[in-house]
Amino acid sequence: MRIVNMAGRLGLLAGDAVIDVAEASNGLFSMDIQAVYHRWTEFRAWAVEAGGAAAKPLEEARLDSPVPQPGQVFAIGLNYLDHAEEAGLDVPTDSMVVFTKFSSSITGPFAEVELPPGSVDFEAELVVVMGKHAHRIDTGQAWDCVAGLTVGQDLSERDTQLRPPTPQFNMGKSFPGFAPMGPALVSADEFKDPDALAIGCALNGTPMQQSRTKLMIFPVAEIIARLSAIVTLKPGDVIFTGTPAGIGFAREPKVLLKPGDELVTSIEGIGSIRTRFRGGS
Repeated sequence: MRIVNMAGRLGLLAGDAVIDVAEASNGLFSMDIQAVYHRWTEFRAWAVEAGGAAAKPLEEARLDSPVPQPGQVFAIGLNYLDHAEEAGLDVPTDSMVVFTKFSSSITGPFAEVELPPGSVDFEAELVVVMGKHAHRIDTGQAWDCVAGLTVGQDLSERDTQLRPPTPQFNMGKSFPGFAPMGPALVSADEFKDPDALAIGCALNGTPMQQSRTKLMIFPVAEIIARLSAIVTLKPGDVIFTGTPAGIGFAREPKVLLKPGDELVTSIEGIGSIRTRFRGGS
């Protein structure tokens, strides 16, 4: 199953068309895509029977984030061995590196983002969206709590993030538009193996990051189990699962985002998002 947020309305993808859920369900489900995660099991059962509903053409330019207002946004740092090595940092083994991106940074899959002053970098990431409450669950239960997967970018202003005396990951990664997501949310049953997806990004047509999610140090189920050992994950929460090697800040010379750049981020079986950048006003 694939769902989208088109012009602020929850849509169910049917090939290259979109079924408006509020209309097709006669109001059983609202147009609010964020609300559907709290009724995910019921919605999935309804969606199986919705294939014959009238559909409208998909308009990519009108797509917004499939998770526009999550209650919590988690992010995992140094979750690929090659990224930890390029950053010159110790590889996490016993404990995950966890931070947040504040929800005001979320934007859609085809957004234009204003660049703040500093050193703005890119990080292609698989994003997990929760479909059930999860607290103190084990890895065997974790995927049952997932609504689906989407493509994300953990855009990062490194000067703010790394400024002494104490790094400010949360702030450096939360400027407006620094969490583009989309183009759709795809349920795990759509993938042959949701733990082994090709992931990457290209800047102005030049490949920057190319990897596979099976190379995560902490795979999705373990991320959810470890987070839920402490916090309660709620429907509609999102988890940025980490980025592979190839970030611009670790290159020599550095490759930082500048006005006029176009960044395309892709994940196998989900699709691509395109982010364009402009200078500050």
